Amino acid sequence: MNIELIRLLLDFGLVVLIWVVQLVIYPSLCYYKNEDLGKWHKIYTGRIGVIVGPLMITQLLVASWQLWKQPNFYTWGSILIIAIIWAMTFLVFVPLHNSISPNQSCEKITRTLEVKNWWRTFLWSLLFLGSLILKILDYNF
Repeated sequence: MNIELIRLLLDFGLVVLIWVVQLVIYPSLCYYKNEDLGKWHKIYTGRIGVIVGPLMITQLLVASWQLWKQPNFYTWGSILIIAIIWAMTFLVFVPLHNSISPNQSCEKITRTLEVKNWWRTFLWSLLFLGSLILKILDYNF
């Protein structure tokens, strides 16, 4: 398996995951009773972290390898987009998730998560489409 296919699979995994989060998980948070939301959210963040963490780290490593091997518009653009996603994740979304607590109304925080997450959804979709198009064209990164 070549590095381009590995990258495509990573980008695909993350784009599917972000769309599930955007369209299913974040909107469903308000269906929990306020007293249950904080309990479930703690379980959810631990479980989703086991999936997202390795994918994000591996995506960064593979994209860095591609940039090192052949710096071009695509590889530089990928690293820039990934850096923005990481910054948004740790500077915006981790604090938002940490602010969810038991007996808290979910409407405001959930709406904020949904609205802001469209940026990550767009960026991960862009990364996947770029990898897919280049793989279809059999571009040698």
